[in-house]
Amino acid sequence: MTQSAGTVVSAENRRLSGNLGTVAVTFMVIAAAAPLTVVGGLLPIGLLVGNGLGFPVMFLVATGILLLFAVGLTSMSRFIPNAGSFFTFVSHGLGRTPGVATAWLALACYTTVQVAVFSYLGGTLSSSIALLGGPEIAWWVFTLISIAVVGVLGYRHIELSSKVLVIVLGAEMGIVLLLGLVILITGGPEGLSLSPFSLENILSGSPALGLMFAIASFIGFESTVVYRNEVRDPERTIPRATYASAVIIGVFYAFAGWAVIMGFGESAVIDEAAADPATLLSRITDEYLGPIGGIIIAVLFMGSMFAAVLSLHNVLTRYHHGMANARVMPDSLGIVHPRHRSPHRAAVVQVSTAATVVVLLVLIGFTAENIFAWFAGIGTLAIVLLMALTCLSVIAYFRRTRVLTSPWHTVIAPGLGFIGLLVSAGLIAANFPLLVGDVDADGNPSWGVLSAVLFAVVIVAPVIGLVQALVLRAKRPEAYAQVIERFGED
Repeated sequence: MTQSAGTVVSAENRRLSGNLGTVAVTFMVIAAAAPLTVVGGLLPIGLLVGNGLGFPVMFLVATGILLLFAVGLTSMSRFIPNAGSFFTFVSHGLGRTPGVATAWLALACYTTVQVAVFSYLGGTLSSSIALLGGPEIAWWVFTLISIAVVGVLGYRHIELSSKVLVIVLGAEMGIVLLLGLVILITGGPEGLSLSPFSLENILSGSPALGLMFAIASFIGFESTVVYRNEVRDPERTIPRATYASAVIIGVFYAFAGWAVIMGFGESAVIDEAAADPATLLSRITDEYLGPIGGIIIAVLFMGSMFAAVLSLHNVLTRYHHGMANARVMPDSLGIVHPRHRSPHRAAVVQVSTAATVVVLLVLIGFTAENIFAWFAGIGTLAIVLLMALTCLSVIAYFRRTRVLTSPWHTVIAPGLGFIGLLVSAGLIAANFPLLVGDVDADGNPSWGVLSAVLFAVVIVAPVIGLVQALVLRAKRPEAYAQVIERFGED
């Protein structure tokens, strides 16, 4: 029993529940990665500044690194009977203080990514309506409407969100697979080739930048564990969904990238991407699926972004819920709805936070494009650091507890994953100005005030958590102890 606002709240009133299966969880976490948005927005950039024709292979390399991470994640999840993702794993592996610091970094990560996509969605809706001859409506109006709709869905039972995400994600992936199939059948302007998978193309240009953009395309796949208490069989569903989401995302991106290259032709695709990266996908869709296909993919492009923000909202509310039950956020956020069994109070707080951030940024004068580039950059660096910390936590946890002795699951895979993620984090940090669009007078990426301020968010967020943990340990030791112990009530 716990105290909250002067009333006694049972553990049952804090416990999330559901009957989600492997397919539902897999689709929910893939939706957070916004696969159609990646193919339409990030793929052209990867072709241009990454390793050119070899860029699709970087998705497979990223898949390999993240599968190593997933081995440790799913192995440790078997012995931690609650949700919480990075926060939970680091708390049990490296200790309470690093765990609280990790929790605040994770909140900063998912919040910035969500606000970035919310803004991009609003901007896309606004410009699309204007292009169709409709009224010119400010982008933030559509962003705030989207936040409200997400809030309604997030307030209700998780299975309602899962149904929406399955439908939207199935449609957006289906249209890309159809496009690829048509290109495969027609052969493209220069015929089909496996040249993009050759070592010469893989090592061309800048493979390091290619890997950086590929890793950024997987944000969200790691969130399977936050649904642990809402699946019908956690011991089987969570590992299956984690591995499936990583493999599906990686193979889908690699195939889509190869199909786009074949669709334009190897000799022309780079020039086509350089001409207008933002319309590369719509142009090739118009060519192979006709005007109707172009309209469908434009609609699904916006659906992809909506699915992403809904999925990220579900992750964030469960972070708020878990942190409240660990005494590092207001206690009332740990209470679930009596009928929907959802973290409804956390849902209200989360959408209110997103709306407040958007309104403040609009009042300052930032555009949707600014917010998307800047905030997505913060989230990309933060998520890789979080996954690297989780790998270390897995190794530390199994070394201390000895509850599992398999070297592959407890040391080798998480150790290799840590190395791969640490290298990726170094690449992202070194090229951070490129990621957030901070350029000098000649248009070249350059460390300036903008890059420094955005980079500081990744440092300040965990410092806030660190300070909170130290204060809790000194002033409220009983609450500090419950950072781990109270997880048993979740």
